[in-house]
Amino acid sequence: MQTKANPKKPIVLITGATSGIGRASAIHLAKDGYRLILTGRRAVTLKKLTVYLESKYKADCYAIPVDVRDYSTLKNSFDKLPEEWKSIGILINNAGLAAGLDPVQEGSLNDWNQMIDTNIKGILHMTRLIAPGMIARKKGHIINIGSVAGKEVYPKGAVYCATKHAVEALTLGMRQDFVPYGVKVSSVCPGAVETEFSLVRFKGDQERADKVYDGFVPLQPEDIADVIHFIITRPAHVNIQDVLIMPTAQASATIIHRQV
Repeated sequence: MQTKANPKKPIVLITGATSGIGRASAIHLAKDGYRLILTGRRAVTLKKLTVYLESKYKADCYAIPVDVRDYSTLKNSFDKLPEEWKSIGILINNAGLAAGLDPVQEGSLNDWNQMIDTNIKGILHMTRLIAPGMIARKKGHIINIGSVAGKEVYPKGAVYCATKHAVEALTLGMRQDFVPYGVKVSSVCPGAVETEFSLVRFKGDQERADKVYDGFVPLQPEDIADVIHFIITRPAHVNIQDVLIMPTAQASATIIHRQV
């Protein structure tokens, strides 16, 4: 498939682009001719993705290997962006993770800090860098990737759920702050998506991670990427503010019908 970046389309910045929803979104948008700024912690993986998108879809890509928790490095990277890449029109705040599945009284401080710094501060860091340009241009769109965990709380997930509830609150607050300037703010909240999410949560325990998706058909990253594409392609006067998307087999955060 051969496509080519369309200079009339806005530049899209995707955080956490090296896997899962971020990677699927990069591929989906590259197919549609968007110019992409891609960030992620794994420099080699990020480089491979940009080479793939450039060779397969003729995409224009700019890779920034960086951790969204590190604001000073982020700011330095964006200060050095070439002029032609600075007018970012769409920000997809996708980087996020769950670490551990423990009750609060047994939780790891390192896990908590990692989730809080990535899931909450990461969104704040990126938005603080990118939103002023959108406001100055009176045009832009920010999409925060939330979770069903931002709508409900489940046992042994208190801190992760708290971070995703914070994403919900930040999204609402951003929308109120940015509405006078014509900047859209949307939230996409998936249920069970088959990505590296559970593998990260269980610290590389593949067997335990695989059991999360046993007995039902989970969402795939491409399903979420398709929803994101729909949201950003609505007319200028339309903002899809909040989407909760679940597998058919999932009724809530804790109720999944499994075929056994």
